[in-house]
Amino acid sequence: MPELPEVEVTRLGLLRKLKNKKCTGAVVRETRFRKPLRADLEELLFNQTLQDIKRRGKYLIWLFDRSALVTHLGMSGSMRVYLQADVEVQKHDHLDLIFGDMIMRYHDPRRFGFVAYFPDKESAFAMPELQRLGVEPLSEDFNSKFFYGALRQTSLPIKTSLIRGDIVVGVGNIYCSESLFLAGIHPKTKSNRISKKRVSALTDAVKEVLQSSIELGGSTLRDFVSAEGQSGYYTLNNNVYGREGQPCKKCGTLIKKVQIDGRSTFYCPHCQY
Repeated sequence: MPELPEVEVTRLGLLRKLKNKKCTGAVVRETRFRKPLRADLEELLFNQTLQDIKRRGKYLIWLFDRSALVTHLGMSGSMRVYLQADVEVQKHDHLDLIFGDMIMRYHDPRRFGFVAYFPDKESAFAMPELQRLGVEPLSEDFNSKFFYGALRQTSLPIKTSLIRGDIVVGVGNIYCSESLFLAGIHPKTKSNRISKKRVSALTDAVKEVLQSSIELGGSTLRDFVSAEGQSGYYTLNNNVYGREGQPCKKCGTLIKKVQIDGRSTFYCPHCQY
């Protein structure tokens, strides 16, 4: 599943190609998604300029002159930009947004994502799914004082608190394991038992891991590619994720895997406590 870094990489790639370009058409090949896609999207967006694309968690908010889209990549979706002359329609290519000589193509084999239309920007940001999200991990709002206060309210394992999204958004399974390793915290540690000093280290680790992944183009699991068709390389630098039975890069102890809330979680039993 594309996580926050992959979505941010997608956002930046889309903006590089499409910002300030006018929507000149749309082709809707499928409307059945997690939220139904408007079949009349061409009429709704025609001649509107794409002013910006914002991100909230794993959602992208496309801001046009008068209206907006909110998109989500679901489990296996991708959004890529092509020159019109360079692309043929493939299976699971469900939507094209046309910007002059360029096309944004939405590809989603499982159709767990969506593209939702809103007649104004305010209603897009008021979408219930966005209102329920925690703070952005790369913002100033996510700091050790805030994080410590939030964690004091729950005895859930720290892995659960990180990944749920109601405290901080976008720390997906890979980035959760990697952040906990950098901070030296065992993933089963109760959230309200972590000291201020260790919460501060974890706050810094989350920011470091996510920023590094964005710079490396995200993590390519299965078929994720960026808006420019590039794979992500963050997983090549993993310290623990996906390395069960391999020696820890720091101490040499074999990496272990446990299941927490049904998700595979990797950790070093010597470095993390």
